Amino acid sequence: MSGEKFENLMKIMYKLRKECPWDKEQTHDSIKSASIEEVYELVEAIDEKDYNEIKTELGDILLHIVFHSVIGEEEDHFTINDVIDSISEKLIRRHPHVFGDVNVKDSSEIMKNWEMIKLSEGRKSVLDGVPKQLPGLHRAFRLQEKASKVGFDWDKKELAWKKFEEEITEFKEIEKSDNKIETEKEAGDVLFAFVNYLRFLGINPENALRLTNEKFINRFGYIEDRLKENGKEIGDSNLEEMDKFWEESKKNF
Repeated sequence: MSGEKFENLMKIMYKLRKECPWDKEQTHDSIKSASIEEVYELVEAIDEKDYNEIKTELGDILLHIVFHSVIGEEEDHFTINDVIDSISEKLIRRHPHVFGDVNVKDSSEIMKNWEMIKLSEGRKSVLDGVPKQLPGLHRAFRLQEKASKVGFDWDKKELAWKKFEEEITEFKEIEKSDNKIETEKEAGDVLFAFVNYLRFLGINPENALRLTNEKFINRFGYIEDRLKENGKEIGDSNLEEMDKFWEESKKNF
């Protein structure tokens, strides 16, 4: 049944590309931003554990896969079958412990083999494949994660924390110089080191910061609502009053 449903989806996209003026105009470049947005909407649905919305967002992502594939077919670059074949072959090739005769003892060995296989496929560095377009915190996390898989890592989290403290000390020293460029670099080192420590705790910094952003939005919104209840706008208040409502907001958010 799923194969038939997928064929129907393909037919819908073929029809849209022929008969819908907007769909006909689209290119890989014109819809790439929307493709990224759909992934973020999926992440939001996952965070909220809204399973109906997860289903919907997965459908939107599938639409973009089909959309890009049909454009690729029209331009004689690839078809949806090529896309499916590519990922199927990659999964088999990168899982020799499942589809071949390679023996592994744990997940860490699997991940190390995964990176070695990527290098054998033509990549120049273990760090290749981490998109520059990723948010900075998540990209730092992925770079560190990849380096760790091949043994470039601290032995324990305490050493990662010590490095973080060292970077803070360096940041405080360079800040005194009033050299903005060097201070910015040291700030990056502090963030990078803290991301590394979080990795030892199994915390993705991008997820953590996203949750805190939402918490801040909710708490600040509470301040605005309480001020309105008192006949005030945000610009009419002061820090003391806003901080009082901020503390109240912690009971709810």
